[in-house]
Amino acid sequence: QVQLVESGGGLVQAGGSLRLSCAASGRTFSSYAMGWFRQAPGKEREFVARIGSSGGFKYYADSVKGRFTISRDNAKNTLYLQMNSLNPEDTAVYYCAAGPISTSYPRTPAGYDYWGQGTQVTVPS
Repeated sequence: QVQLVESGGGLVQAGGSLRLSCAASGRTFSSYAMGWFRQAPGKEREFVARIGSSGGFKYYADSVKGRFTISRDNAKNTLYLQMNSLNPEDTAVYYCAAGPISTSYPRTPAGYDYWGQGTQVTVPS
């Protein structure tokens, strides 16, 4: 089992940057694939990015490709999301999630077993 705690959210002007972190507890962090999702008010939770257990196999939602970068440091049990060129459409609660390395649902919440509590990112228009 793994517990996840996000941090790093906040209010940032359009065009700015933020780096989110997700601290994992437990000794098995490196055995999980990790993902970032986000949920805006009134909308479903949507996929943002995913990274394999060793740091490879990264992929992104089209809406963030080229602007966001997912990474992980297994020695520190921490997942990151570097977000650049933020715009108001990026406003949401951001969640990190842990799941099995192999899944039929890598881009949906069903592909993940453990979730953090979320961190708010706000980009005013």
